[in-house]
Amino acid sequence: MSKKQDPAYWCVTRDRRIYLVDGKLPLTANPPFDLDQARSRTIGEHQGCAVNWLEDPGTLPEKYFYSLRELLGEEPDLFMLAGKAMQLAHMCESQRYCPECGSKTELAKQTLAMQCQSCLQFHYPRVSPCIIVAVRKGDQILLAQHPRHKSGMYTVIAGFVEAGETLETCVAREVAEETGIQLTNIRYFDSQPWAFPSNLMMGFMADYQSGDIRPDYEELVDARWFRHDQLPPVAPPGTIAFRLIQATCDAIRQEAAVREAD
Repeated sequence: MSKKQDPAYWCVTRDRRIYLVDGKLPLTANPPFDLDQARSRTIGEHQGCAVNWLEDPGTLPEKYFYSLRELLGEEPDLFMLAGKAMQLAHMCESQRYCPECGSKTELAKQTLAMQCQSCLQFHYPRVSPCIIVAVRKGDQILLAQHPRHKSGMYTVIAGFVEAGETLETCVAREVAEETGIQLTNIRYFDSQPWAFPSNLMMGFMADYQSGDIRPDYEELVDARWFRHDQLPPVAPPGTIAFRLIQATCDAIRQEAAVREAD
């Protein structure tokens, strides 16, 4: 439980959404609307202030709850802590019963896990590993559009890691399945927790080896090569997809500048 006199960020969650005021997490000494502070958990710190998580029991006005995506413009560490709160809320919802004996679980008092009320086993948040990859071909980058992107946004290829796969194997498989492209020079870039609902995105960069684009239209609306200076609308800042696209295009421009200087 947080100290009452200290200002803290409050991550109040409900139904895969988070409480925001003017697009921001509340920074106050007490939780919004006098929620029961005794139920809160401190899950981190941002700029010297505690970051607290509290599940709304259904008493707060609906109008204050938004998608976590609204916080993409926040500083990365605060966005990740808000995502941690969302993942913990997902744990409470999806792990209500013990997989060992089937009894009910409750949020443990001493750790951020669910504890079976019968066999006393602890069950920690389930995190799904995913890959996301930027593929380069000369001065072009491979971008795809998904059915859920109604705005026409394009992004890089991503997918879930399957049992028995290395991350690099997953990268090659996902790109081949969704676009028909074969890759070479697959290398790690960076990672990002992604609380939609509880994923860990592991970013890679790769180079084109062979093949023509043949989009899997069960997964994609479109896939094509785009020149680095002729990009369509892409994933927003704050996402690892944006950073992958930016890093790939920056590398293309830097190499072009070196060639011109020579």
